[in-house]
Amino acid sequence: MRESMDLGERGRAGADDGPVEPWAGYDPWESTPATPTGVRQPAPRPAGPAYESAPEPSGEPGVRARRRGVIVAVALAALVTGTLGGYLGARYERDGGARTLVLPAPAPGPERPAGSVADLAARSLPGVVTLRASGAAEAGTGTGFVLDDRGHILTNNHVVAPAAGGGALSVTFSGGQTLRAEVVGRDAGYDLAVVRVRGVKNLTPLALGDSEGVQVGDPVVALGSPFDLPNTVTAGIISAKERPVTAAGEGEQGDISYVDALQTDAPLNPGNSGGPLLDATGHVIGVNSAIRSAGGTDEGQAGSVGLGFAIPVNQARWVAGELLDHGRVAHPVIGVALDSREDRNGALIGGDKDAVTPGGPADRAGLAPGDLVTAADDRPVTSTEDLIVRIRAHRPGDRLRLTYVREGKEHHATVTLEAAD
Repeated sequence: MRESMDLGERGRAGADDGPVEPWAGYDPWESTPATPTGVRQPAPRPAGPAYESAPEPSGEPGVRARRRGVIVAVALAALVTGTLGGYLGARYERDGGARTLVLPAPAPGPERPAGSVADLAARSLPGVVTLRASGAAEAGTGTGFVLDDRGHILTNNHVVAPAAGGGALSVTFSGGQTLRAEVVGRDAGYDLAVVRVRGVKNLTPLALGDSEGVQVGDPVVALGSPFDLPNTVTAGIISAKERPVTAAGEGEQGDISYVDALQTDAPLNPGNSGGPLLDATGHVIGVNSAIRSAGGTDEGQAGSVGLGFAIPVNQARWVAGELLDHGRVAHPVIGVALDSREDRNGALIGGDKDAVTPGGPADRAGLAPGDLVTAADDRPVTSTEDLIVRIRAHRPGDRLRLTYVREGKEHHATVTLEAAD
């Protein structure tokens, strides 16, 4: 017997070296052990006359055809089964099987506890309004909030300033009702104004809190109409207290406000001016008035970078009362002329002999021209604006302790503030 065979050779060597069919004697269903080369050989046949006389499997065309028919039938059955299974699977996925698809009922929403931002907004927004002021040269939008049931509304002076001198001023409530408004009084130095609407009932005045009790880190909520988007609510914390802030007004040169402000990271934007800053109980602790930002929009208006400033409500309450009673506010003064031309670490009293008003608060306390004020109520004063802010945080009649330097020596004096003429 030959040990190897070409793949193109059709015969098989037999005992008599004669050619035979290549698959003669091979049973495809019989277990055949593998040779060391990995090719399975036909299982050895048992010896005996009965086996030796058994006929070889037929190699006739009919047998081969029947085998091919079996293979085709099996393949066709597998194809039909796979197609039917895929269809039924897709139908089950789409229709949920034989049962009708039923969606679950909506889950109930979370409860809003008292003091949450949602609770504060729901209770306070009815008392917040949008103001639109227009004049001959300019127009603007801002926010305000209801002070009492007689229709008085507190806002910033720079919000209503465009309507001064015969312009138009309107107030829109959170529900959409719009009414004409009139200015009762305004003050540029404090940047506050009181306006009034008539013919409206069921007003929702906001309760005023105590800004002296505010602590850094307290949560706050700001309500307003940033970029003329009414009923906008933002939240944050008190970032700092007693932050001296100066801002140019909307009117003539010198129309500058000086505020000893509450600083917040609650997002404030143009249009939030005049709106309330609420504490966790829903009381107003500040009037949102100014922001510091890194740049402007295409319209020239800058957006929030987390540095917002509010007028403390204790000061706003006093100013509003003065405006309601008198239509104006008397600013507290110490009776000096300050010189801001020199860059000094403090507030420098002018060198002229009339820089200290004769008989005024500073004169009576012993201050003189050329003195450099470095602290007020033991808080550092680093500029002219700082000292004005510290003075404006008080009222006429209040006492203010000043620290000043004269000829290199530090001195202290207490002045009693007077109302400006």
